[in-house]
Amino acid sequence: MASNHCTTSDLDAVDISIRKSDLLPQENLQAKQVSVTQTSEEMTQQTADTLIALYKTLNRHNLHLLDTVYAKDICFIDPLHQIRGLDALMRYFEVLYHNVQSIEFVIHERLTQPHQVCLFWQMSYSHAKLNAGKPILVDGSSHLKLNDEYQICYHRDYFDVGQMLYEPIPVLGHVIRKIKRGVG
Repeated sequence: MASNHCTTSDLDAVDISIRKSDLLPQENLQAKQVSVTQTSEEMTQQTADTLIALYKTLNRHNLHLLDTVYAKDICFIDPLHQIRGLDALMRYFEVLYHNVQSIEFVIHERLTQPHQVCLFWQMSYSHAKLNAGKPILVDGSSHLKLNDEYQICYHRDYFDVGQMLYEPIPVLGHVIRKIKRGVG
């Protein structure tokens, strides 16, 4: 699980523009803490930006790019799966992208704090066996946690499985929509 602060190793990777000799000892400590906090937020933002850009271009031919944002020990959870490890995640995405005709994500909102990101999105996908191959829209959100290297080590997706799989099936979809209207 990611810590909520930067470690000494994070300082090695960050270019701090203030030299120790420029400050008095007490000021030096305060300046380093402010700089580390800002850097942690910036690095979290950068990981989120990279993930969003990746998902805009992700397809079955460039799945190897998942290792640019995900840690080797990634824990990926959605309403249908729980996957551990980058290799298993890549295999999951290979099957997913092989079976869909198209898939795209639109990110509506992003909330970040050091080492955590929440994304609110809409996925549009088409599958030959669902909804006569026409696009299906699914609203969802993702909770991401980053490790000390700012790689995603935890990714949990939240979405309505009925909206994704059952509603597009003609008879079953009608029943599911009717149940949803009756409950609400």
